Amino acid sequence: MKATKLLLACVLTLAVTPSTQLTAQVQTNVPDPVPGAKPVTIEHIKIHGAALEGNLEGDAADRDVIVFLPPSYAKDERRFPVVYALHGYSIGAEQWTHEIHVPQTVEGSFAKGSQEMIVVLPDSKTVYNGSMYSSSVTTGDFEKFIWHDVVNYIDAHYRTLANRESRGLVGHSMGGYGASRIGMRHPDVFGALYIMSPCCLSPMTGGGPGPADQMKERAIAGEKKAAAAKSPADLASQSPGFGAAQYATAAAWAPDPKNPPLYFDLLTKDGNPQPEIAAKFTANAPLVFVDQYIGNLKQYRAIAMDVGDQDGLRFDAIKLHEIFDKYGLANTFDIYSGTHTSAVADRFQNHVLPFFSKNLCFEKSCK
Repeated sequence: MKATKLLLACVLTLAVTPSTQLTAQVQTNVPDPVPGAKPVTIEHIKIHGAALEGNLEGDAADRDVIVFLPPSYAKDERRFPVVYALHGYSIGAEQWTHEIHVPQTVEGSFAKGSQEMIVVLPDSKTVYNGSMYSSSVTTGDFEKFIWHDVVNYIDAHYRTLANRESRGLVGHSMGGYGASRIGMRHPDVFGALYIMSPCCLSPMTGGGPGPADQMKERAIAGEKKAAAAKSPADLASQSPGFGAAQYATAAAWAPDPKNPPLYFDLLTKDGNPQPEIAAKFTANAPLVFVDQYIGNLKQYRAIAMDVGDQDGLRFDAIKLHEIFDKYGLANTFDIYSGTHTSAVADRFQNHVLPFFSKNLCFEKSCK
């Protein structure tokens, strides 16, 4: 029961101060422009997600995707590696561009010596502000959308090096969760993995927003709001920003096709945790399932993870790194000076893209 209460606390914490956390999403320090950096080409496209068709939430199967083509893409006929970058909760691909400050940071990284590559930002925002990059009949299979639908489309429409050794996967916050989840399950698709400030690694992370009676009051309020909602859009309109996090996680990890109109089961009933639902949440925590995928992780050319020293998520990131080390996985781990979002643009330019420049294959065939 202690673990279940901690899990409830984690979910409720996401919804306590939506305005504060939403503001924090865009408070990033931007590196100075690099003199002489050559411009990239930006393309806004739509990719149809076959894996998202028929989702019970009613989210669009046609998704926005932003593609950044390197400066030399139009000048010669060579093929390029691709980095897929996953955004966090409460934002989509467009706001993600402002957090990591692209195209400036992409251009700056190339100008400072990173090899040129294609960078792809797929949008996975849902009616409740986040898909959790998971597989659910309620939200759709966003995990497969990323590793299959998006990758196949990009390979079919751009000059890519269409092999796992030339594909990188990175994500921040909820995207860091997505990178860890998808990365563990699909080493046949991606060859290098970078996890930035991952959320949701453990179902017991986050502590409580207050005394147990306050937690129960919030849970009951969330239940009542859900019970009164006429549709997912109706519930979402009453739960702006991080206020919808408890519904996003329920839709992703506890789908229920026999429970209209929302088609999910909440973590609590009458304010009391439901152990069978808590078990479903736990089953989706990377710190719980990582041991099953060590063989997969050993297939990566390189794995990196970072987190700020003022970020509460650092404790679980440390745990994941320690598991990697316990199994002898080659990986790098960096705790840098910063909050959850303060350094994300700098990290993207000066650490993420150089990492992929070093560890992806830039030739037609690699070992």
